[in-house]
Amino acid sequence: MKRDNFRSRLGFLLVSAGCAIGIGNVWKFPYVTGANGGGLFVLFYLLFLIIMGVPVLTMELAVGRASRKSAVQGYAALEKPGSKWHLHGWFCVAGCYLLMMYYTTVSGWMLGYFFKFVTGTFTGLQGDAIDAVFGAMLADPGEMAGWMAVTVLVGFLVCSLGLQNGLERITKWMMLGLLVLIVVLAGHSLLLPGAAEGVRFYLLPDLSRAMEMGIGHVITAAMNQAFFTLSLGIAAMEIFGSYMSKDHTLTSEAVRICALDTFVALMAGLIIFPACFSFGVQPDAGPDLLFITLPRVFVNMAGGRLWGALFFLFMTFASFSTVIAVFENLLASCIDNFGWSRNKAVVFNCVFMLIASLPCLLGYNIWKEVRLIGRRDILDSEDFLVSNLLLPLGSLVYLLFCVTKWGWGFDNYLAEANTGTGLKLPRGLKYYFQFTLPILILVILIQGLL
Repeated sequence: MKRDNFRSRLGFLLVSAGCAIGIGNVWKFPYVTGANGGGLFVLFYLLFLIIMGVPVLTMELAVGRASRKSAVQGYAALEKPGSKWHLHGWFCVAGCYLLMMYYTTVSGWMLGYFFKFVTGTFTGLQGDAIDAVFGAMLADPGEMAGWMAVTVLVGFLVCSLGLQNGLERITKWMMLGLLVLIVVLAGHSLLLPGAAEGVRFYLLPDLSRAMEMGIGHVITAAMNQAFFTLSLGIAAMEIFGSYMSKDHTLTSEAVRICALDTFVALMAGLIIFPACFSFGVQPDAGPDLLFITLPRVFVNMAGGRLWGALFFLFMTFASFSTVIAVFENLLASCIDNFGWSRNKAVVFNCVFMLIASLPCLLGYNIWKEVRLIGRRDILDSEDFLVSNLLLPLGSLVYLLFCVTKWGWGFDNYLAEANTGTGLKLPRGLKYYFQFTLPILILVILIQGLL
């Protein structure tokens, strides 16, 4: 069966960047930056993105492009006879399912808040009444299941139209909309009174704040963020390698994907910090920042209902672009491994995801007493397995597969990565890839598990 291809290079770049641009780098990046000395953290982050993120991204794309297959079959096509690298492919598939089991719920929250701002739910509310809106949503399994179901059904509907007519066409418009929205929102935030203070806090390197956190902590936080921002290690990117042309080198494409991802993360900070400082609100971490702190800011802003709606529309695009990209991976896995038609894969996966996503949303109400890994709730346990175990471990497997003689081999990987026009990887990086990079990834893995 002929492999699908992207219609255009722009389509490939926007879909791949859409997969990388998710909720994490929009709500986590600004906060982690602020907590770790602002501009100094950003400099370390960019360094680690270049020396860790780009190389591992080229490896995942290389396995996809050389094999023209999804995770399991991709390894099987390139590994030496009798070796078992393809077993990691099944862990990749499991990782994508696990990621979507909670990501669909959080994406549903974004959609829910967009509609709450559009319909005026927050109009006239102050203080604790704003906070209570989020609590009420979490306590209502019916409402959360509704938003989750919309996310899943629309996601698979887009993917059912095929790679070019569905995923590529919809993601292109959604990502262009996201980029326009983020520029408009950042411009608005920068014009608020007192915004300059927020920009200073966010982007000026502050050695004293970094020393307070500990330079070692700042460096490892930057390393973590640079690594996790691209969702490497569970074949979420490998699938797009299998659809891409050989016209451009993988380093060129990886740099462009990283640049888009970083642009969105940095701009998110320019929306959040000036707005928080302008209204004297502490930019907190985690869900509180998005669902409690920022609604308080929007409510007190002139035209806040409009700005709140636009912000959560932007967040919906950011999360939904990841959802449909990972759904495409799940469909490709079923088509490649079981010989299913796209329609059969869509129906099976849609029903499975609707059921598998329920434990996460029930973990906030009916099952709120349930505690799993290290006394975490269901969402945090699922996230722990994906973020702290499957992503770093998977990236290490991809790395070793590409650069050691027991796997595909460095020469084969380098030839694939350097096919096409654009930036070429120098052969001199071989020993860095074989000895230094595995240690850096192991540091992230051990730190995450501890």
